[in-house]
Amino acid sequence: MALSYKARRRWALVILLIGMPVYVVVAVNVVDLFERPSMPVELAVYVGLGILWILPFRSLFRGIGQPDPNAKAEGGDPSA
Repeated sequence: MALSYKARRRWALVILLIGMPVYVVVAVNVVDLFERPSMPVELAVYVGLGILWILPFRSLFRGIGQPDPNAKAEGGDPSA
């Protein structure tokens, strides 16, 4: 069952406001458990983790910045 546009927007907001900060804290704590590697390795780990969190949510975030495709134009110029 596909989520409606409004539901996808709400879930995207929840993920950005709650899920992402929790993921950042967990990622920093997990990296902190290991011996501090050199700067390029540590940067690569953080960049990799930064990309990894969004992969499961790609379809949820796709098209969220666009106007609601199911909304009817309320007269006037639809691009306004």
